[in-house]
Amino acid sequence: MKEIKQEWFGNIKGDLLAGIVVCMALIPEAIGFSIVAGVDPMVGVYASFCMSLIISIFGGRTGMISAAAGAMALVLASLVKEHGIEYMLLATILTGVF
Repeated sequence: MKEIKQEWFGNIKGDLLAGIVVCMALIPEAIGFSIVAGVDPMVGVYASFCMSLIISIFGGRTGMISAAAGAMALVLASLVKEHGIEYMLLATILTGVF
């Protein structure tokens, strides 16, 4: 039990700082790649937030968040063009789970 507590709460200050830095870096990246995908920039920000949250809940690794919006822009550009924006939320959630 002590090992689990140390693993989860051993470096709260560093974890919060890392989360803030990733958040600040992800916002302009998500806006840029949502323009590439052809959707509203706020949709890209929400999708990146949802994907990051789902990845963190299901136990992602340290480097999983970086460039997530870029990979999604490549997939979403053709998905939104062919099927519309309705499928974007489901694709984002599935990407976070996988």
